[in-house]
Order: sequence, then structure tokens, then C-alpha cells
Amino acid sequence: MAIDDPEDDKEGETEKPKKKGKLLKIILIVFSILLLLGGSIGATLYFTGALSGDHSDDTASNEKQDKGSKKKSKSAPIYYAFDPPFVVNFVENNQIRYLQITMEVMTREEQVVEDLKTHMPVIRNNLVLMFSGQTYDTLSTAAGKQKLRDEALAEIQQVLKDQTGKTGVEAVYFTSFVMQ
Repeated sequence: MAIDDPEDDKEGETEKPKKKGKLLKIILIVFSILLLLGGSIGATLYFTGALSGDHSDDTASNEKQDKGSKKKSKSAPIYYAFDPPFVVNFVENNQIRYLQITMEVMTREEQVVEDLKTHMPVIRNNLVLMFSGQTYDTLSTAAGKQKLRDEALAEIQQVLKDQTGKTGVEAVYFTSFVMQ
């Protein structure tokens, strides 16, 4: 009982290496995870171009270019969606056809957006009349849709010019175009 038993010593020795083995496994697992995380972060930075060199000079030169180009270039585009979509019907070969167009316009001035909102009843009226006068065969082709976009742009610009003295709208985009 008070005498040391050789078997007790063996049990004590076998427990210590197990503890060291578990600790070593935990350290290796944590190290592996950190290595993987570091590698993935490094690869991400490399492939996104964040590690491509000194950015302080690039930023300064870009700011100089931006300041110089702001005078020459146009301001950022502003898009305005016509809501609700236009829905018209037209007769083609004694069949009633339906056309639904969701449309947005692009301008570069906030005031033009306000002008569009103010004169929306006139613009929508003119566009509905234009859309309902189309034929199914014309609108079935890409060229026909492009022509309709150009006509819609001209109509919107004309209304704005008549009402405000300036056109302001640069482009018309059909974001949805459904015919039945």
C-alpha cells in the first residue's frame, strides 16, 4: 500500500505521453487551420489585385486624373423608372395583341428627373399612343424594338423641350418587353 507498485508507475508513464500526444494534435490542428486561413486570405488579396504594389502613388495619381477629368467628363448617370409599366393593345390580323413595356430613362441632371415627374401625364399619354400604333411584325425584330426605343426617346425629349426648354434625357431603356 505504501510500497510503490511497478504497475502504478507504468500507468503514470502511459498517461503523460497520451496528454502530450493530445496536446500536440491540438496544436497541429490549430496551426493547420491558421495556415489555411492565412493562405486563403493571401490568395484572395493576390487575385483581387490588393497585393499588386504600392497604392499610395496610384491613389494620388487617380485623384489628380479624376479632378482633371471631372471638368471634361460628364457627371454620373441617373436612371428614372417609369412606373407603372406601359400596357397597350393593338389589333393585328383581326387578333387583339397586348404589349407591356417597363421602361427607364437616363439623364445626368437631378432637375431633369423632377421635370419628368412634373410632366409625366403628357409623356405617358404620348408614349401610350405611340406604343398602341405599332405592329406585331415590327416589334418582333430587334431592329423594330430599337426603332421604338429611338422614337420613345425622341418623344420624351420633345415633351421636355416643349415644357422646359431643354431635352435632358440621353437614353431610353426597355427593362421588360412582353408581347402576346
